[in-house]
Amino acid sequence: MNRDIQTREDVHLLVTTFYAKVRKDELLAPIFNPMIQDWEEHFEKLTDFWEGNLFFKKKYLGNPLVKHVEVDKFHHGTIEAKHFGVWLNLWYETVDALFEGEVAQRAKNRARNMSTFIHLKIFEARNESSN
Repeated sequence: MNRDIQTREDVHLLVTTFYAKVRKDELLAPIFNPMIQDWEEHFEKLTDFWEGNLFFKKKYLGNPLVKHVEVDKFHHGTIEAKHFGVWLNLWYETVDALFEGEVAQRAKNRARNMSTFIHLKIFEARNESSN
């Protein structure tokens, strides 16, 4: 039985383990790898983001919606539901391999909600730019 996510170090482990999978994934690697120049810096931002989401601390100051819309524009509007599905499956797989408990479940729930919300925002942005 794994323990729950409890510390920033746990969040960092989750983020780095997850993105090691993303960076190798046949579908996701071509989306993420060209966008991120400094993975270590990105891991810190993602750790801030997830630490804030999981422990209700305000650490992350960026705007993930704007960033994901920019990524979709860079890739000429080719991000689809299947990208979010693969991303979410890899997230769940990583969480389940490393942790279990209330915060681990929160990590999965938040990721599911975020993926749906970001997916919708990307398509809204496409519609706004085509009008």
